[in-house]
Amino acid sequence: MTVRFLLDDTIVEIADAAPTATLLDHLRYRLRRTGTKEGCAEGDCGACTVLVGEPVDDGVAWRAVNACILFLPMIHGKAVLTVESLSQGGAPTALQSCMARNGSSQCGFCTPGFVMSLYGRAVGAAGHDLPVADVIAGNLCRCTGYGPILDAARDVPRIDRDDRQLAAALRGLAPEAQPTWFAPRSADELAALLIEHPHARLIAGATDVGLWVTKGLRDIDTPIFIGDVAELRTITEDVAGVTLGAAVRYAEAHDVLARLHPDLGELVRRIGGLQVRNAGTIGGNIANGSPIGDGPPALIALGATLVLRRGDQRRTLALEDYFLAYGKQDRAPGEFVERIHIPRPAPDAIVHIAKLSRRFDSDISAVCGAFHLTLRDGVIAEALVAFGGMAATPRRAPACEATLTGAPFTEATIARAVAALREDFAPLTDVRGSAAYRQEAAGNLLWRLWHREQGEPVSVREAL
Repeated sequence: MTVRFLLDDTIVEIADAAPTATLLDHLRYRLRRTGTKEGCAEGDCGACTVLVGEPVDDGVAWRAVNACILFLPMIHGKAVLTVESLSQGGAPTALQSCMARNGSSQCGFCTPGFVMSLYGRAVGAAGHDLPVADVIAGNLCRCTGYGPILDAARDVPRIDRDDRQLAAALRGLAPEAQPTWFAPRSADELAALLIEHPHARLIAGATDVGLWVTKGLRDIDTPIFIGDVAELRTITEDVAGVTLGAAVRYAEAHDVLARLHPDLGELVRRIGGLQVRNAGTIGGNIANGSPIGDGPPALIALGATLVLRRGDQRRTLALEDYFLAYGKQDRAPGEFVERIHIPRPAPDAIVHIAKLSRRFDSDISAVCGAFHLTLRDGVIAEALVAFGGMAATPRRAPACEATLTGAPFTEATIARAVAALREDFAPLTDVRGSAAYRQEAAGNLLWRLWHREQGEPVSVREAL
């Protein structure tokens, strides 16, 4: 196979790479760009952060990503910047100089990753308008030197890049079909490919599949990379709600989902570090069917529906019905998730979405709870309650919902609904939490909703 991309201003052509070879390994072992480090090989620590760019209008849209789980075909026809790109000729950037002066680097292992995340912020990459702490939430410093790093970021002004020539060069890197992997450009092309290869593996952001390779050492047969399918990257917002193409990245969806409800925006912000949100997709998170998933419990509670496509045929089903059992989804061979529709909650609806994890940022949930209540004259007319981390799939809590529906919105009703959760779930114990913890925490999330509706702060951050 052949992969072609721009590294700085130079065309890199790779004729001998496997479809699941990572950009990190190629940078370090083939190109000797050793500033990009391997810390975790699972997209968690940010030591391997690079910028990837795509042409937009007369410029380039950059995003910070983790090179350790980025497969080489995913940068086909794109641009890449590493930490070495910033100081060509030996002159450091203002950001690097500031970090050197103020002691931002201790052991130095993580420093290139921080530099690239912050450089992305300075040049207006995806997520540049977030607070500095959010931009570097996906970069871990094991020497605990965050203070000087935050100071350096605040001291560095916006950097204006002139990427017009780079954008023109990128448009000249027209991707071509490859014999061992596919990168369709349209939904029709993808649908036809899946009819021909019904058991192919779809790869969007690789934030999950990447770990199958780097940690599980699995082989991926017939990968189809869907990140450039235009129809799967669309976002539509209207009074009825939001419709997202399956390959819309979490970072791209954040603002529109936050407008649906602030809790949903906060959940998306905590899905992972910025690098993960710049790669991981809404549809990929759903299609892989994780028992936790983070996103699906909230979308189920909001009444989301999926459109699945096989060839020219489409069908719509409720998101909750998509998850059948652990590792099993209602998706036929050759069928793929095309888009997701999330209805807009009524203005007077009570919506509460909360995630509990061992680490506040950049961690998978131990328990994720989502509640959507419709009140009429003080009575709960309708209740949608969904959890992740409590069963083999993200799913609703029917006994809890039945207890809430038709009952007055009172403390006594909440107490009965909390007790009913024990009829709904028998969670497992794993590394993220014991069964007893999960059962207690699920009830506490419902109490959290009650106390918040009484105007009380329900977390340390809200009380500050």
